[in-house]
Amino acid sequence: MLAPKARWSIGHADEELVRTFVQELQIDPLVARILVLRDIRTVPAANQFLHGSADDYHDPLGLDGMREAVDRIRKALDNGEFIRIYGDYDADGVSSTSLMAHLLEGLGARFDTYIPHRIREGYGLNLGAVTLAKEQGVQLLITVDTGISAAEEIAYCRELGLDVIVTDHHEPPERLPEALAVINPKKPGCPYPYKYLAGVGVAFKLAHALLGRFPDELLEFAALGTVADLMPLTGENRLIVKHGLERMQDSAYAGFRALIAVSGIERKEVTAGHIGFSLAPKINASGRLEAADIAVKLLTTRNLQEAEQIAAELDMLNKERQQIVEDMVSEAFVMAEAQRDKGMDKVIVVAAEGWNVGVVGIVASKIVERYYRPTLVLSIDPATGKAKGSARSIAGFDLYQALTACKELFDHYGGHQAAAGMTLKRSHLDELTHRLNEIAASLLTEQDYIPLIKADSQCHLADVPIACIEQLELLAPFGMGNPSPRFLFSGASLSDIRTMGKEKQHLKLGISQAKDEVACTVEAVAFGKGHIAGLITPSASIDVVGELSINEWNGVRKPQIVLQDIRIEHKQVFDWRGAGQLRARLNGLAEALAGSPYQIMPGLVLFQPSDEPLYRAAGVYLGEEVPYWVLQDDQTLSPGNSLAESLHFDEAQDVVFYTMPGSIADLRNVIQQAAGMMRCYAVFAELGGGSGSTMPSRDMFKMLYALLQRETSLQVEDTRVMTSLSKRSGMSPEMIHFILSVFEELSFVQKKDKIVTINPAPAKKDLATSRLYQQRAGRQEVESIVMYSSAKELEQWMARYMN
Repeated sequence: MLAPKARWSIGHADEELVRTFVQELQIDPLVARILVLRDIRTVPAANQFLHGSADDYHDPLGLDGMREAVDRIRKALDNGEFIRIYGDYDADGVSSTSLMAHLLEGLGARFDTYIPHRIREGYGLNLGAVTLAKEQGVQLLITVDTGISAAEEIAYCRELGLDVIVTDHHEPPERLPEALAVINPKKPGCPYPYKYLAGVGVAFKLAHALLGRFPDELLEFAALGTVADLMPLTGENRLIVKHGLERMQDSAYAGFRALIAVSGIERKEVTAGHIGFSLAPKINASGRLEAADIAVKLLTTRNLQEAEQIAAELDMLNKERQQIVEDMVSEAFVMAEAQRDKGMDKVIVVAAEGWNVGVVGIVASKIVERYYRPTLVLSIDPATGKAKGSARSIAGFDLYQALTACKELFDHYGGHQAAAGMTLKRSHLDELTHRLNEIAASLLTEQDYIPLIKADSQCHLADVPIACIEQLELLAPFGMGNPSPRFLFSGASLSDIRTMGKEKQHLKLGISQAKDEVACTVEAVAFGKGHIAGLITPSASIDVVGELSINEWNGVRKPQIVLQDIRIEHKQVFDWRGAGQLRARLNGLAEALAGSPYQIMPGLVLFQPSDEPLYRAAGVYLGEEVPYWVLQDDQTLSPGNSLAESLHFDEAQDVVFYTMPGSIADLRNVIQQAAGMMRCYAVFAELGGGSGSTMPSRDMFKMLYALLQRETSLQVEDTRVMTSLSKRSGMSPEMIHFILSVFEELSFVQKKDKIVTINPAPAKKDLATSRLYQQRAGRQEVESIVMYSSAKELEQWMARYMN
């Protein structure tokens, strides 16, 4: 068995609607099914999703406040007023600021840009920045990606005689700012039909209204901010990103060209994924570690050399940010484990002095990714004793609601179901941790702590040829709200298992399925899962969930699956008999299991008891490195070391049968006690030299007994005597010792001071009543199964008892 990392949910589509889409739109059934699963219910809606154009955008004047904003900006342009664009330090804010800068520059405006410093000023409008604007002669302030919550600051602007236009997309508070115009599709009473624009999307709509035409030239900025801010790629957002990516592939802007180049991306292949995982992090790095103005400079300069220099600087900043995150994550994992040991891991809360407050949200996401627990990460200011941080949640746990239940502990907090920010006194952290854990315990079940992976459909490998995979690109761009399609392939066999990468960190499988007596094989890649290669047997029947892609190498194009999760539902047997390097194999198994957040160690079974303080089997030292149990004569398993004493054998998921069982009954007994076993590893190493399992015939017993009758006594420890007896009988000394031991057990002979003499009047007993005789006979049966069987035969035999 191999447990999946997540619960799997398989989509079910209205098949009649699927057939309609196939017929009307002439598309592959798989593409049609995904459209239906994306809740697209009509042919026109499906056609727009696949082939939307500029005609499908909504009228920007439908946004409440847009007419007033356009009139005021035109007035400022006519009068040569000084305009300031006030943005935010994240990628959406930087994109919005840059878009507005290009717009106003094209209109001949007098303007500049201002982005507050994350650490010194914090998010949004602040009174100091407002005062500075007035002092510097600003007459019109246009906010982008911020301002909807700045009622106090905008009231101050009014006192100073400074006009403000707010463009924002965040959730409006109860009290709206009394600005000259407030443009936000989420504003109460706003009739605009699409509510999920990013901050840059709202700025883009303002550009559309102000120009009186569709601003194609600004689509790249709108696409960057929309993806970076994790907006759903539906409706207008989908159109913005799709068309923006097309322009980005041949961008006229020096900043985009330099940013794409430094990211090592082919411009003709830029995707939404490249924005989210490569371009946007570099833009964000400036605001996280320094000031975001440098990123705005990158996106507004027309000098390619300057753009390349800034892009390289942002790339270095991003690498610095990555290292900071890596160091913080390592520290946070240790804290999370300590919290778990205290039984406080329903919600993880970690905090430390000196942590960079600009990356605490990223660290929180990393912890959620590993432990799948709602997580708060906070940086403590030792001077003030204040802890400032970010939180990320999981499905089923509303962060904002939970924080609200503890609101008296906070100086400030805000957010929504999935993410939040907060500030509180250091002294309140312990109480906050306890209360959040209590809330989670009352709301969440064990199932809620298992991630959920949604697959669009269950397929057969034969159903997804390259032509079908190419059609899936019609559904791009992929991202929030429109994830890359995922498919379940079940009951597949394996033709190859290997690892890839410099550190063998990636897994590559050859997956095969047969249909109509024709086998279809596809390569599957699982990034970051190289450690589980040792947990999969070549004979396994495997289920996988993954995304389909086309792998092109040397002009050859092949289908490929990028795996998200793997499942094996039957128990597995690994044949390690005679493999050698058992120490290395055990270490590799321990490392593979350590990939789990709750590191599960393999358990070893030794079938022969030993009095040695440090057990050695097949030359491999066990000691205290791994837990092991020893099967006793009464069929109980006793712990062999302190590690085993702290564990329960019936909970072990990986069991190594390390030494040869004395009988088939012994082996069956241990298998039955291993109730939690998912994988077993058959080593069956011998202690000592030869097996000593050859069964002497009854004639051999008679021959040796006749020899004893002719001898008055036998010095069994005398090597010369035993060698002579071996030559006369044709039996090995080991065989002679075994027969003498059986005779002694049955009282045919007696042994005293290493001298064997025959019993003159022995009772009649059958050889088969001897325990030693029975064990030796059973040994032959054991060897036929555990030593001389093929790997497949051994697997089939053990599977009967495991399953």
